[in-house]
Amino acid sequence: MRKAWIVVSLAVSSGLAFVMLLVIGVYVVAGNLVNGVGGGAAKALAKGAVPAAYRDLVDQWGKLCPAINPALLAAQLYQESGFNPRAQSPAAAQGIAQFIPGTWATHGIDGDGDGDRDVWDPEDAIPSAAKYDCTLASYVKDVPGNLTENMLASYNAGAYAVIKYGGVPPYKETQNYVKRIRALEESFAAPVGRVDPSRQAAGAIAYAQKKLGTPYLWGGNGTAEQGGRFDCSGLTKAAYESVGIKLPRIANDQYNAGPHPKRDELLPGDLVFFSDDPADSRAIRHVGVYVGGGYMIDAPRPGAVIRFDPIDTPDYFGATRVTEDGAKALPTTV
Repeated sequence: MRKAWIVVSLAVSSGLAFVMLLVIGVYVVAGNLVNGVGGGAAKALAKGAVPAAYRDLVDQWGKLCPAINPALLAAQLYQESGFNPRAQSPAAAQGIAQFIPGTWATHGIDGDGDGDRDVWDPEDAIPSAAKYDCTLASYVKDVPGNLTENMLASYNAGAYAVIKYGGVPPYKETQNYVKRIRALEESFAAPVGRVDPSRQAAGAIAYAQKKLGTPYLWGGNGTAEQGGRFDCSGLTKAAYESVGIKLPRIANDQYNAGPHPKRDELLPGDLVFFSDDPADSRAIRHVGVYVGGGYMIDAPRPGAVIRFDPIDTPDYFGATRVTEDGAKALPTTV
């Protein structure tokens, strides 16, 4: 359990005033930056977004052709398996890249040069996923529109459909797939400029602030049956759900709900994460809502209450600026 710090000198009245100033500040900043510099088309991977065991593979093979980049490849792997090399779907899709046997037989490659093509081995499956993307891109390279989005549409609906319709076909499932992967791509990419603030951030802070003093409950979602109690990710999920953004239940999935501002770029409403492994977002074990001044509101541990805690601890991992598109793109199970 993460080491706790208690701010005993923070009175309730001053805490309320502090948070209200921050809430107003978020609205002002959001208004000033709504037309400002966005995240850009970054291709470098965000800190810890890909488990360390696969980061070099994703970085190397994500540059195989112009239609893909490391962040896009990471988004696909997360969407398909949550980086689980033993994943298997009811439709018989297998491994970290979720190849079905027929597709693997045609497009699987010996990525690590050990003489076999093993769908369960990420050193074969990740290169094969990149190679398959680039093969699909070659099929639709002359189709009008965005090559990457036409490639993604081919992955979902087949290259014939993309060629037939002259771009992303009018299939709702395919259009949603393309939108999801492009949104997830942003959450796996290291921002190259200022990350726009979320307009819902102030409401999320206000919700969390109202829960100050509530006892912690492992697995708590704030329901009446649970006495309105929360654990860390239950609180952050409820805070953003109160402003219309549905986040996953688990902290390490919440990390993928948007782009990742640096420590000196944090704004109130950002989610801040903590882990014993600084190289793997899948190992995140704690989350809170940043309120400014180096503090967050969080549900820290059994026996404690929801409170203000400092974020600058040895296990600080990073932050996410939650976006509606990023949250909607997250798979329901990974």
